[in-house]
Amino acid sequence: MDSDLRPMSLGEILDRTAQLYRNNFLLFAGIAAVFAGIATVLSLLGIGLGASLDALNPRASQHWVVQLWNGLEILLVMLVGTVAVAANNRAVAWVHLSEPATIGSAYKSVMPYLGRYLWLGLLKTFYAWTPFIVLYAGLLIPYFYLQTKGVLPQPGAAPAPAPHLDPGIIVFGIVALIFVLLFLPVLAICIVVALRYALAVPASVVENLKARAAIRRSIELTKEARGRIFMLWLLVGVIEIGLFILTQGIFVVYAMKHHYEIPASIRVVQQLISFLTTSFVAPILETGTTLFYYDQRVRKEGFDIERMMRAAGLTAEAEPAVMPVSPETGEHA
Repeated sequence: MDSDLRPMSLGEILDRTAQLYRNNFLLFAGIAAVFAGIATVLSLLGIGLGASLDALNPRASQHWVVQLWNGLEILLVMLVGTVAVAANNRAVAWVHLSEPATIGSAYKSVMPYLGRYLWLGLLKTFYAWTPFIVLYAGLLIPYFYLQTKGVLPQPGAAPAPAPHLDPGIIVFGIVALIFVLLFLPVLAICIVVALRYALAVPASVVENLKARAAIRRSIELTKEARGRIFMLWLLVGVIEIGLFILTQGIFVVYAMKHHYEIPASIRVVQQLISFLTTSFVAPILETGTTLFYYDQRVRKEGFDIERMMRAAGLTAEAEPAVMPVSPETGEHA
């Protein structure tokens, strides 16, 4: 609502996030449920694939087939997740300005720009998270290699006692130690860089900006607000970790006791619970992020005054800073 277009403290943004989420729960949870539902279906297909291979018992081929499917699943989930994030930002922008919004209109408004949002997501990931991805790959590559050589056990197999310590174990231990030592510093650097691009998606959605322009826009808008945005990330992270422990902790304990081998039936239950938690929690971060976007525009550009003047017909005829999108058609006016 326009009365909320004013500079807000972090506490006020969090309160407004909770208010919007509570008053529009079905809208935001519905948008997230589309993403969570597709992700769940893909996970269930992966579980079925693994169970089928187990029935045939080709253990060596099963490992690589499942890994290939997991890689494809990650790409598809990223694709759907990108659309869901953009749709959530679009819906929050509408309801924050007291405009009508539906699940269908939110998705319809962002689908014509799918390629743009995918490219934006890839650029954000590349710019911010490449060091962490390289570090993580440096751990996974020797891990999978030693699995194929039989030095490390396959999933579901108990480690067999060896008469001597394999040199591969020593090398992997050194790699793992380097990973542990570098994990927190590299993660901290990536988070600091990622904060620069935190408002790129809402900027692209609301202002109809291309990917690189949205990134430049975010860098400018996030100045002097990155600490507050980090607090939002931290709060949402605590909520997600808490829900993960409550809903997934029992599955983690079960997996550890059974050498990370979980029966298909239990994994299905796990995925269904994950669907519910993702649908409930995922909209919180994007809602708060969109509110930060508007808050920074109010602080830096007087967007609240600009909007009031436009509503009163006091501005000159010119292309507006925000490209209007019709909730009914999902298209830019």
